[in-house]
Amino acid sequence: MISNYFTYNKGKVLQALRYHFITRKEIKIMMILVNVFSIVSAALFFFKKITPLAFLVSAILWFSLMILFWFLLPKMIYRKAQTFQDTFKAIINEDEFALENERGRKGWAWQQFSTFIESPHFFHLYFNSRSFFIVPKEAFDGDAEHEARRLFKEKIKGK
Repeated sequence: MISNYFTYNKGKVLQALRYHFITRKEIKIMMILVNVFSIVSAALFFFKKITPLAFLVSAILWFSLMILFWFLLPKMIYRKAQTFQDTFKAIINEDEFALENERGRKGWAWQQFSTFIESPHFFHLYFNSRSFFIVPKEAFDGDAEHEARRLFKEKIKGK
């Protein structure tokens, strides 16, 4: 059994939320299409096939999407979620993953998770493509992080 207390660091949480957004298939496809559109419009503008206004519109679209996914969405989610202000105790064993704080305890059987992704500072545990939570790697001391990673890989079969 692995058990340890943790809190969330705002900067690292924002980075993890960005990571979540850019790993989503639909967002990747949209970003690729917008980038291709911007490159094509730049080339057409260079060869004087479109007006400067059309090129400006494509540039504004590109900047807007980058600002939305890189800054606005992560900050909105961070601000809305009370979870990131709490201190938790993570409990990992062969049967379940559980979190507890001063208000109570909630455990999930491993079968309830669909996938697990690892980012530089977090383990992302997904119930489905949109519902997930993140556990900081800082919550685990030394070998406990490796043991947690092993259990996540072994118990969460989706990825």
